[in-house]
This record gives sequence, structure tokens and C-alpha cells, in this order.
Amino acid sequence: MSGHVRWNKDYVLAIVDSHLIDYPSPINLSYAWSFGSLAGICLVIQILTGIFLAMHYTPHIDLAFASVEHIMRDVNGGWLIRYMHANGASMFFIVVYCHIFRGLYYGSYMAPRELLWCSGVVIFLLMMATAFMGYVLPWGQMSFWGATVITNLFSVAGQWVVDWLWGGFSVDNPTLNRFFSLHFLMPFLIAGMVLAHLALLHRDGSNNPLGIESSGDKISFYPYYYVKDLFSFMLFVVFFSVFLFYYPNLLGHPDNYIPANPMVTPHHIVPEWYFLRAPSRSLVACYINRLT
Repeated sequence: MSGHVRWNKDYVLAIVDSHLIDYPSPINLSYAWSFGSLAGICLVIQILTGIFLAMHYTPHIDLAFASVEHIMRDVNGGWLIRYMHANGASMFFIVVYCHIFRGLYYGSYMAPRELLWCSGVVIFLLMMATAFMGYVLPWGQMSFWGATVITNLFSVAGQWVVDWLWGGFSVDNPTLNRFFSLHFLMPFLIAGMVLAHLALLHRDGSNNPLGIESSGDKISFYPYYYVKDLFSFMLFVVFFSVFLFYYPNLLGHPDNYIPANPMVTPHHIVPEWYFLRAPSRSLVACYINRLT
């Protein structure tokens, strides 16, 4: 039995050594390659803060808004956890957009890394779905009307699809329960896709600023790129902390501090900033320019 345990321990240590310590990395990687590890840290922050928020959140249309206010006002440190989760979503998208732009600019989507790029696209789509459902959970005005507008877009596939998403004939309590369940589940699906993304990365190797494949000019990930990623993480913490402690509501919408009211339509129904046209149009434009 002890030999079996020792073999498993040695096997795990060998995997850690080959993928995190002695992993051969191109010698000329810049700080632009740190956004991948930062995205992983953002995912961990979102999962941990989300678990603690779920302990106090009530997925019911009559209680959801009040439960969020309860977290903010009555739970010890609840305001910090809630703001970390809400602003952490914005930080996650900022880091991922930078990661995507870097991949587009340096051609990381080209052979032999097509599957790596496709897995990243799947992660991004899962992130968008998760963030949208999370936006609905506070059950404010923007939450309710954003859910109404976005889910109605699926009517192009048939009204039955919209009714299935709603769990009825309008955005109501079944909708909120479904979105809460899926919002809790999908980050773990993202984590699984991230592991597949890393496996593909380590199979094909990292790209480099020159775009030249070389098997000779490699150095170990630790300690060289570990220190680079650590420095990037410190800068990220400072950037995140500015929003977290000084401007926690800057990236949100003030109408979401008004309880959802199906009888009152806001003047402007808008999604979170990371779903607006500017990031998506910039992403498409960068991709087209790179191809041409």
C-alpha cells in the first residue's frame, strides 16, 4: 500500500516538475505572455468569492435583491467579497482581452496551435455566458431587463427556446433559479477547459515574439518566468485594488441598485461594459488586420 502511495506521489511530483518547474519556455518571452497566468488567478478569485457569496444569496425574485443587500451590510466582510466578485469579473475580461489581443498580434492562432486557439475561444464563450447569468442574479433593474432583452434574442430559433430558458412565459422565478444554478456550475466547466488549454499549450509549446520555432533556445519556467509572472501579479493586485477600494461601483450601472420592476422600463437597457461593442469590434478589427 505504501509503495502504491509513493508511486502516486512521485507521479504527481513528476507532472508538477514537467509542467511548472522544468517546463521549457522560449528564451525571449515578454511580459505580454503573463496575461495567461493572470487569467488563471482571476478564475480562482471568481470561484472562491462566488462560493462564499452563494452561502448567503437567495435565488428568489422576492428575496434576491434583499439578500445581496444583506451580504453588503450585515455579513462580516461581505462588502469586500461582493465587490471582489463584481469587479473581479471586469478584471477577468480585461486580462482575457489582453491575452486574446496578444495571441492575435503574434499569430498564436496559426499552426501548430489551432486546437489551442479553439480551446481558448470555447473558454471565452463560457466566460460570456457565465458573466451574463451572474449579471442577472442581483435582480436589479438592469438585471431583469438585460435578461429579458438577451433571452428574447433566442426567439430567432423559435419561441419554445425562449420559453425553455425562462421556465415559463416571462422572466420570473424559474429563470432566476436556472441562471443561479448554471452560474455556479459553469466556472468549474471553465476550470476544466483551462486544464485542457494548458495541456494543449504544453504539447505544442509557447509561441514567441519572433514567431520562429526553435527547440534550442529554451529555458526552464522556474525561476525565470515565475519571477516575471509574480511581478505581473503584483502590478495586477495594485490595479485591482484601486477599483476595489476606491471606485467599486465605477464599472457597474447605477440602475442595478434599484430593485427589478417589470412595470418600469429603464431609459437605457445596457449590458456590462465588457459586452459593449467597443471590445468586440476591436477584437474583430485586430483579427482582420492580422489576417490581411
